[in-house]
Amino acid sequence: MTMWVFGYGSLLWNPGFPVARREQATLHGYARSFCMRSIHHRGTEENPGLVLALDEHPDAHCKGLALAVEPGHEDRTLEELRERELISSAYVEKMLDVHLDSGQTVTAVTYVIDPDHVQYCGGLPLEEQAQIIARAVGGRGPNPEYLYNTAEHLSEIGLHDSDLEWLAQRVRSLTA
Repeated sequence: MTMWVFGYGSLLWNPGFPVARREQATLHGYARSFCMRSIHHRGTEENPGLVLALDEHPDAHCKGLALAVEPGHEDRTLEELRERELISSAYVEKMLDVHLDSGQTVTAVTYVIDPDHVQYCGGLPLEEQAQIIARAVGGRGPNPEYLYNTAEHLSEIGLHDSDLEWLAQRVRSLTA
């Protein structure tokens, strides 16, 4: 049985595991947004950054990539994903149905935000998000780099996210 992972942020450009197949997919009931304060990877406790998370909203949907794990790498992939994504328990690991553009529905390991976690910050205005992202740096590098990589990869695969596009342009002007 194929193990699938739903990528909507850094997993688009840095999955960290061997991928046998990539396909555009839609997850219903969740929206991609910078709704998680990053105190490890893209910020610190003293100067938190922001990272993308899936925020549950009944009428929302998120376009991303369904990533099929190369056979034989499932256990190691899950272990490494948990080390990476569950570092502070702000994300919750769920098995959710995603709808592949080919018409198939698969169940994928998906990391969504816990809205009751202290790092949750849904609903921040875009300008405030830009100001935070522009100045934050964490263990995996500058917060703007995370934003730019994600926006560029979404664009490369033909997925339009107007908020990320606006944020990328605004953060570039703030850091120029």
